[in-house]
Amino acid sequence: MIISLSGKPGSGKSTVAKKLAKDLGYERYYMGRMFREAAKKRGLSLLEFLKWAETDERGDKEFDKIVTQLGQTKDNLVIESRTAFHFIPHSLKIFLDIKEEEGAKRIWLSLQVQGQQTRNEDKNLKSYEDVLKSIKDRIRSETVRYQNIYGLNIFNKGHYDLFLDTTHLDKDKEYKQVYKFVQERLEKT
Repeated sequence: MIISLSGKPGSGKSTVAKKLAKDLGYERYYMGRMFREAAKKRGLSLLEFLKWAETDERGDKEFDKIVTQLGQTKDNLVIESRTAFHFIPHSLKIFLDIKEEEGAKRIWLSLQVQGQQTRNEDKNLKSYEDVLKSIKDRIRSETVRYQNIYGLNIFNKGHYDLFLDTTHLDKDKEYKQVYKFVQERLEKT
């Protein structure tokens, strides 16, 4: 089984993906890290890279080829990607939603503990308000990019097998709901 995991910034995607891959014995691919590494190579923050990708499709098409290839050549995989639900249509598609304010709070707390360099977020995140603005900019950028390139609304609930609002869930409850859903699907296959 391939599990494609997407969601809004701060929703817990990486936390869930890491634990899910570990518990299932699956490989994990994190496209966000690949985007961040590509941004870093160009001397850009993640937000700057995403803005560049709005006008140059190469930014997305390169990564989407990787996602497509993974879907054709791998199994027992958890992939974090905005577009994996589209490029790996046979995957179990999960979206973790969150109110932007709560996502910003979680990211801001993470930045306080881990530091900005670990995430390569926008370079000017000096406050919760900066994080919230950055999240809104990212969501706007992703909405525009994927609509323009593929005609996709990546935030449409109808694309996903599970669309989970994580706003009021702690990490454990969030993970338990996702894991239970995945286990139920595995039992059916």
